Amino acid sequence: MKGFIDDANYSVGLLDEGTNLGNVIDNYVYEHTLIVKKHSQWQNVVAQIKPFYTVKCNSTPAVLEILAALGTGFACSSKNEMALVQELGVSPENIIYTSPCKQVSQIKYAAKVGINIMTCDNEIELKKIARNHPNAKVLLHIATEDNIGGEDGNMKFGTTLKNCRHLLECAKELDVQIIGVKFHVSSACKEYQVYVHALSDARCVFDMAGEFGFTMNMLDIGGGFTGTEIQLEEVNHVISPLLDIYFPEGSGIQIISEPGSYYVSSAFTLAVNIIAKKVVENDKFSSGVEKNRSDEPAFVYYMNDGKYKEDEPLFTSSLWGPSCDELDQIVESCLLPELNVGDWLIFDNMGADSFHEPSAFNDFQRPAIYYMMSFSDWYEMQDAGITSDAMMKNFFFAPSCIQLSQEDSFSTEA
Repeated sequence: MKGFIDDANYSVGLLDEGTNLGNVIDNYVYEHTLIVKKHSQWQNVVAQIKPFYTVKCNSTPAVLEILAALGTGFACSSKNEMALVQELGVSPENIIYTSPCKQVSQIKYAAKVGINIMTCDNEIELKKIARNHPNAKVLLHIATEDNIGGEDGNMKFGTTLKNCRHLLECAKELDVQIIGVKFHVSSACKEYQVYVHALSDARCVFDMAGEFGFTMNMLDIGGGFTGTEIQLEEVNHVISPLLDIYFPEGSGIQIISEPGSYYVSSAFTLAVNIIAKKVVENDKFSSGVEKNRSDEPAFVYYMNDGKYKEDEPLFTSSLWGPSCDELDQIVESCLLPELNVGDWLIFDNMGADSFHEPSAFNDFQRPAIYYMMSFSDWYEMQDAGITSDAMMKNFFFAPSCIQLSQEDSFSTEA
């Protein structure tokens, strides 16, 4: 534990203690308790569905530790992710191997460590599983109809309902145990009627599997949850009555889901530093945002990952990463006050899909992560019994007086 900080000006105190943020490539601030609040929200709205967190969304150790303490399951897409989760003491029964294209070596690893539940949507994958994992328990991944923008949204992965009978026949011949069905609806899909069709298709597959003698006991409704309580309630409003009809309580069928960004997106804020700046002609910018007068300059900012003052003149600007490569454009064109080298910009909701391996270009470093929580949240978590000494080793504590609002408090009923 790095210590308790009593200074009400926490962030200023941090700088004065010798942490020179201007010399850091970029920084994430992780608000640990927001994940707990999201879990409490999940329990309040869809308590009948067990969450299996999608590890690839954000595999930061602190995130995995708190989710393990909360008792969630984990959906892993690789050997490394499975190992990360198992190091936290998570039992194999609470881990699902979800990669649609599995390496043979990783299937063997799953078999070795007792991770038996995995997904499959085609015959080739089914044969790989049969050869390398004799105790596998497979969820057939079926496609959904969430076509986005005229494209085959989720048709990239997932088999058709028509092909399920063939896969069930193959599984029977290969002696592979089919135990359930998985589908996934994209978070970009606003037509919740897709869930109606997907649940109906899932029920058909369950009935079909029964004809082959398979005992079906799990339904995975995938991810696609944005993190807002409104969206979660809207989805629940659609699926709850259908689950009661197709997969009623007492039927022995466990309902699970794979939320990812739902848990972590709002828990991370990214602060980026302006490391370089240049002035360009205004007409060099492509259309997309309202421009200032043509005789005024436009600015190009290069960030290494910021705050700016309000009520200042706005100028056409673009934001770039540090590589100076044409593919490293963050924002093509936007209106900002004139910034200077050393200023900071803040990006909220950066917890999902933001923690990939750093580029080797110019030896740029992985962003530092600062873990924060207030004293009041710490005490509430202790009372709720959802914390541990190991989990807290990297956390700073901030006075509760800097909390944004009373609404951010979480229920200890989670």
